[in-house]
Amino acid sequence: MKFRAEINVMPLKELLDPQGKAVTSSMKNLNLSEITNIRIGKHITLEIEASDKTTAGKKVDTACKLLLANQIMENYEFEIFEI
Repeated sequence: MKFRAEINVMPLKELLDPQGKAVTSSMKNLNLSEITNIRIGKHITLEIEASDKTTAGKKVDTACKLLLANQIMENYEFEIFEI
């Protein structure tokens, strides 16, 4: 079976997000000061062949832990969809 994973990787809330802070500051210049606390991360989409959704989820989790997310500074969450 073929699955698609939608993965979101974000900086830990406890850590400073310089890119998000810079974008938040820029909102004031655009007269959008009501937009605050921007955090910027990454969105990853991938396809995976697996016998079932549980196995696909385990493979995606392993990929996130080993390569796609730096667990010291980031957390991740994902959803699996059959395609």
